[in-house]
Amino acid sequence: MGRALDELIELLALEQLEVNLFRGLSPDEDRQRVFGGQVAGQALIAAGRTVDRGVVNSLHAYFLRPGDPLVPIVYEVDRLRDGKSFTTRRVVAIQHGRPIFNLSASFHVEEWGPEHQYPMPDAPDPETILPTAERLAPYADRFPPDVLEWLRRERPIETRSVDLPRWLDPVPGVRVAEQFVWIRANGELPDDPLLHACVVVYASDLTLLDTAVMPHARSWDDDRFMMASLDHAMWFHRPFRADDWLLYHQKSPSAQAARGLSEGFIFRRDGALAVTVIQEGLIRPIKPLDED
Repeated sequence: MGRALDELIELLALEQLEVNLFRGLSPDEDRQRVFGGQVAGQALIAAGRTVDRGVVNSLHAYFLRPGDPLVPIVYEVDRLRDGKSFTTRRVVAIQHGRPIFNLSASFHVEEWGPEHQYPMPDAPDPETILPTAERLAPYADRFPPDVLEWLRRERPIETRSVDLPRWLDPVPGVRVAEQFVWIRANGELPDDPLLHACVVVYASDLTLLDTAVMPHARSWDDDRFMMASLDHAMWFHRPFRADDWLLYHQKSPSAQAARGLSEGFIFRRDGALAVTVIQEGLIRPIKPLDED
């Protein structure tokens, strides 16, 4: 297991302060705000720690305020319902005495029922796509040293975009609001279904909002926009391992009123649809879109 994945697992290993009360830390990085996938993953861990039966089947969350990466986050769990088949939890993440994020999660005891799913789209195998460091090599002269170092840094989640990432091809012009990205944990994980779910929650927020700005932005950090996740919802359909390759098919059906909607479908290598993701994000213009 790589150091970056070890650090992610440590972030998800919350400290229990009291019954229904947990504390999580943020990585020691130069960030202006806490990464949304981190707070969502930690909140789901907090919820799951209070559940005795079933596995997570859905979550719905709102990002209320930017998280401060310099102070711990306190997660307060409300045990809404413990039923025979479904268990429901609500989690509020708190910093500086104010809620920054809330999440509702449902856990379900496995049952039999009818099945169907979207078919897995065609995509090249992840082994045929170069790792990011190798893909960066021909473009190294485009980036200042500090950005290049950041791009080459080891990540807890390995991602391989089927198409050239927008930040490697930041040419103005229309681009289809759709992308295919292979994802997996950068190392082997313990056999804990809740941990695998939380790792995919973390990974699901890495590229999804980018899809909504593909037709409009020149790159992921386009300074003409203020971008932030507003809400995030996930449905967990079938078992999966987050340390196996998963195909993340992302597309954006609409952008309007400074908001963009993105949807994602996460497939196992065998074609089974494992997770569906929906997110709305802020894409507020702060400069004229024709300004270079």
